[in-house]
Amino acid sequence: MYPRDGLDNWQSGHDLWPDAPDEDWNNWFWQLQNRLTTMGQLEEHLELTPEEREGCLFADNKLAVAITPYFFNLIDREDPDCPIRRQVVPRGAEMYASPEERLDPVGEDEHSPTPGIVHRYPDRVLFLVTDRCAAYCRYCTRSRMVSNAQDYNFHPAFEKGLQYLTDHTEIRDVLISGGDPLLLSDQKLDYLLGRLREIPHLEFIRIGTRIPIFLPQRITDGLQEILRAHGPIWMSLHANHPRECTLELKNACEKLAFAGVPLGNQSVLLRGVNDDEDTMQSLLHRLLMMRVRPYYLYQCDLITGSSHLRADPRRGLEIIRKLRGHTSGYAVPQFVIDAPGGGGKVPINPEYVEQITEKEITLRNFQGRVYHYPLDQPSALLRKEDFEGAFEEVFT
Repeated sequence: MYPRDGLDNWQSGHDLWPDAPDEDWNNWFWQLQNRLTTMGQLEEHLELTPEEREGCLFADNKLAVAITPYFFNLIDREDPDCPIRRQVVPRGAEMYASPEERLDPVGEDEHSPTPGIVHRYPDRVLFLVTDRCAAYCRYCTRSRMVSNAQDYNFHPAFEKGLQYLTDHTEIRDVLISGGDPLLLSDQKLDYLLGRLREIPHLEFIRIGTRIPIFLPQRITDGLQEILRAHGPIWMSLHANHPRECTLELKNACEKLAFAGVPLGNQSVLLRGVNDDEDTMQSLLHRLLMMRVRPYYLYQCDLITGSSHLRADPRRGLEIIRKLRGHTSGYAVPQFVIDAPGGGGKVPINPEYVEQITEKEITLRNFQGRVYHYPLDQPSALLRKEDFEGAFEEVFT
């Protein structure tokens, strides 16, 4: 069980970089310039396991290593199975592929009519604007392209993507992703959002990002102004573990909220990271405390080399079942599986409906109790005597 989620239990500070001046530590460029990107740099601060050393040697051929000093500070360096460590430090298990795994597990390339555009749903489009991230998640569904370790050679084509969005008037919703779009400079982001706002049929603009979790220093006053100027811009964050909910992240989320940015969170169910009820509930409660609405809980995609991180989806169902009724409804995300091969997100829910007949629906609540909800039956005209004495019973 995690300790109470009061702010006095949230992490903050420089830790391994005590000599870094605050003006450097709080500068997002300094954080990027001082990322840990090699096995040698990791070993300066961390005793790698043999499996981690093997993973680091293989990383240049699969998905590069990059961890910001800020996020590295969250690792428990005494615990080889630390949930933060499992997400960003490579392991030799990434070298092995299960038969069901794919480089493009959700069929994005198949639904890409022009570079950077994924058009799977009728009225929604994914707009990929970069192949770079502040840090690299070892279960990344786009590991074939991000960091370019696999020579995918993705080249963002803003103008082609914008032209596609302009030409297709059925599109009302665009999700900007990558890589991580908040790694773009303020100038590029301002230009991109401005161009999108000029497209009259676009109603809904979203940004998918893990920058606030990896690099909260990026949420600057200048970025606030850009997001406010082009708002409303919705934002989907990606936090997986309560330890990621630091005071720095809380401050970043507050700045985004004050800029008029509605915030949601999309977690991935990961083995040894968040696949137990206590950890997940603590994460969800902390998200709400930061003005972030838990949105989706994803089953980990069938990405090549991810079997050691994929939790059994039955664990996800059990977690949702144990959350429902035992915490705020706002705290319960929708559990989904992104159907392999490009079928889109499919909601996965515990079974609360026991039976449906012509007369009623039989329901089972969060306590396991059974209830019956009657379905519409032929109506009968109410008579005056049906009401006699009714109000006396209520008010006496």
